[in-house]
Amino acid sequence: MDVKDEKEKKRKRTIKLDGSAASASGDGKMETKRIKSEPVKIKHEAPSVNIGRKLFYAEEEEVEQRDVNKDVELFQSACGDIQRTIAEIKTLKETKGKNATEEIESKRMEGMLQIVMLKKLNRLAHIRCKKVRDGTNEAKMRIDRCHLQVQNLLYEIMHLEKEIVKCLGFKSKDEEIDLVPVEQFYEEAPEEISKPEKTKDDNHQLTLSRLDWELEQRKQLAEKLKEAVKTKDDIETEIKTKQEHLENLHPKLNTILQSTKPVQEYLDMPFDTVREEHMTAQFLPHPLFVLYMQSSAYKDACDNKMKVTLDGNLDAAKSLDMSAPSILDEESESDQEEQEEQDKKNSKRRRKTVEVKKSESKSKVLTKHPLSVVIQIVCNDGSELHLTFYYLTYLKIITVAVQVTTSSDVSSTCVSGSDILSPDLILDDLYPNDHGTASPNNSNQYELSRFGLKDLSNYVSQVGRPYLWAQRMGGLQFLNGEPPQAPKSSVSSQTMQGTIRKLRKRIQSRLALLKQLNALERNSIPVSSECMGMFPVKLSGHLKSWQRSTYEEFIETPYTQTVVSQGLARELDLYFTAVIERGTAKLTASIVVAPDYPTVAPLFCINILWGSNRNSQNDSHIQELEEEVNIHYEELMSKKSHDQLLTNQLQRLVMCFDVYLETEAQNSSNEGPLEIAKEKVFTRVSRGRQRSKPYKFNPDTGIFSHR
Repeated sequence: MDVKDEKEKKRKRTIKLDGSAASASGDGKMETKRIKSEPVKIKHEAPSVNIGRKLFYAEEEEVEQRDVNKDVELFQSACGDIQRTIAEIKTLKETKGKNATEEIESKRMEGMLQIVMLKKLNRLAHIRCKKVRDGTNEAKMRIDRCHLQVQNLLYEIMHLEKEIVKCLGFKSKDEEIDLVPVEQFYEEAPEEISKPEKTKDDNHQLTLSRLDWELEQRKQLAEKLKEAVKTKDDIETEIKTKQEHLENLHPKLNTILQSTKPVQEYLDMPFDTVREEHMTAQFLPHPLFVLYMQSSAYKDACDNKMKVTLDGNLDAAKSLDMSAPSILDEESESDQEEQEEQDKKNSKRRRKTVEVKKSESKSKVLTKHPLSVVIQIVCNDGSELHLTFYYLTYLKIITVAVQVTTSSDVSSTCVSGSDILSPDLILDDLYPNDHGTASPNNSNQYELSRFGLKDLSNYVSQVGRPYLWAQRMGGLQFLNGEPPQAPKSSVSSQTMQGTIRKLRKRIQSRLALLKQLNALERNSIPVSSECMGMFPVKLSGHLKSWQRSTYEEFIETPYTQTVVSQGLARELDLYFTAVIERGTAKLTASIVVAPDYPTVAPLFCINILWGSNRNSQNDSHIQELEEEVNIHYEELMSKKSHDQLLTNQLQRLVMCFDVYLETEAQNSSNEGPLEIAKEKVFTRVSRGRQRSKPYKFNPDTGIFSHR
């Protein structure tokens, strides 16, 4: 192809922006055809405002006339022409021909024209986007106006509905009046008010007539009210006059009662004291009231030596409302965590205040009722057992504080029994497994842990011991797994007599045991006069020492392991050690005394040191000796010597110890003089395959025989 033809061809592909039409060639390229137009005369005058506005809106009008798809095709064609032009310019620069500069310049002009075309298409695209955006905004505004109109209409509808409801629900004052039925109105109302010829056909006139009759009835009732008020005032005046008369009579009656006090004291009829106690008893909590009522009835009927009184602050009891539920405020775990975080940020003074509040809430859990019931059980020797019954208002249980008063100073001189009258031990195990350390109310465990407190056993010195028999005396029953029931007088009456007898028996048996221990510490075995004939006149063995022992020492002793393994020794029992001697032989007895002595007999474990250690584990004769003392103890018990079982058993132990030594000395084949002389009379030294010894003593004949 000739160079001139190539230039001519490129010139034809140029595009004129003003009045040029684009056409696609057969190979897909876009070509522009120049359209003939008249020459434009250029004026050097400044364009007017209208011409500028027309030029500004010319492209917007052109956008409406042009096709978007054709513009996209024109854009793609222009981009392709620019790429080809750049490629041709690159090729011409590489060839470096003679006419390359002119061709490069012409190619550059063509590329610039295509770029101008791209700019125009870009402006047209932005104008289209702006028009679409403006159209969208106008549509939104129309929708908002319609929505606002809908909301206004809905509000008007709602307002109208409310007004309709008000109109439908409107009631006049006459509708609030409960008028008499129509039939009753025609029967009772006079004809000048009822007007049956008008009211039966007209509901409005009927309502008016009924209202007139209601007004007439109310006037009549008002007159009756005035008469009743006048009568009431007259009665109140009469009552006031009588009240003043009674008030004036009260000092005179008090004077008369004061003058009768010497007579009451002389006749032992304290009516004033009883009356005051009965008035105070009205403010007792229900369980303590049941306890006071039943114990007073038992005292009057069966036990004149028993005393029942009330103690405490009466004014505080009057101000305390027992009918209201006992509620203690407690923060939840999340609140406590927040409080702790807040305390860390606050000062030390604030933290101390919170700790004081927590301690106060914990102390409220163990709060006792201001009033208490005091029962004094008096024994024949003048000793007294003071029982103070408290009621814990939050835990809802009864506790007991114990105090013992003796008529002599026996307890102060006795070392081995110095604690058997202590409040913590004297009532232990009054009933089986009732130690007074655990609360009978199962819910108390959770309530104490809720406020960060330990078991109730850690606070018995502060609030007393919650014995199960104390709950029954107050009519309380705590069944397994069930909430506490209301106090019942029947429960208290069934328990009262047996419990009072057990309490008196316990204090008497403990005082008798204390006297026996005091004598045993002086190496003397006191035997009751009723049991003196059950022992020989002369016994060679004698008590060498008597000491108090402990549970730990008892379980570590070798010859007591059988008793320990069988569970016959408990930590709450009393333990003693007795040493009996005769010649070179020494008997050591470890003794277990149960809290319910003498109902439960003392238990003896024996070891004899005579040449070698002999006990029930290696000598069957000592096992027989333990059986004689521990099993056949009922022979040593009588009505008067029932509380002296310990010393009677110990005396029998000394007697059997002599029998054991004398029979062993008879059976020994050692030559020379015997260390243990025969002082007892035996029918036979031994019997049977076991070679059992004659431990049984016959007081009528004075001879020892076998069982």
